[in-house]
Amino acid sequence: MIDPELLLQGYRLGVFPMAMENGAIEWFSPDPRAILPLEDFHVPHALRGLLRKKIFETKIDTAFSDVIEACAAREDTWINREIIESYIRLHELGYAHSVEAWTDGKSASRTDSSRGELAGGLYGVAIGGVFFGESMFHRVTDASKIALVALVEYLRVRKFALLDTQWLTPHLQQFGGIEISRNHYLHLLRRAIELPREF
Repeated sequence: MIDPELLLQGYRLGVFPMAMENGAIEWFSPDPRAILPLEDFHVPHALRGLLRKKIFETKIDTAFSDVIEACAAREDTWINREIIESYIRLHELGYAHSVEAWTDGKSASRTDSSRGELAGGLYGVAIGGVFFGESMFHRVTDASKIALVALVEYLRVRKFALLDTQWLTPHLQQFGGIEISRNHYLHLLRRAIELPREF
């Protein structure tokens, strides 16, 4: 397991860990760096309709270990057992968080149908006024997008200043994700990390 203080210090300095194919943990600080500007976040038209239908219920931190395990459950992954255990520990310490999209569970065969089914979600780390997005997954189409919208609304209400997404993907671009230089990112990070914010 990665020492929690080492992990947190890495984030404060703009670096994050990933597991390589051989199991070794390496640290990354991309240049350019991708962020999702909270003030310019864009919800695609089709997703707005889905939000109005209220097909999913979003929750915070009710199934962190399930979310990170689901994010790891893909053929090509950088999330190994050491990463999972390290972030579960960060979650226990109050730094790592999950945002989950649930279906109502009425069609579920499980006995605890009141809780519904975990349809998608994301997890990341919050320090000061920064949320460092780590990974997301979906079992139902658009569930991870619903979780992302919920995260942004949550961060806006709490006056967070920076949503770091590490690398830019087409998925994030449709929401207004952009790339900035590492130097610019580190400048934003230094200011945002000192803000007295609670996730």
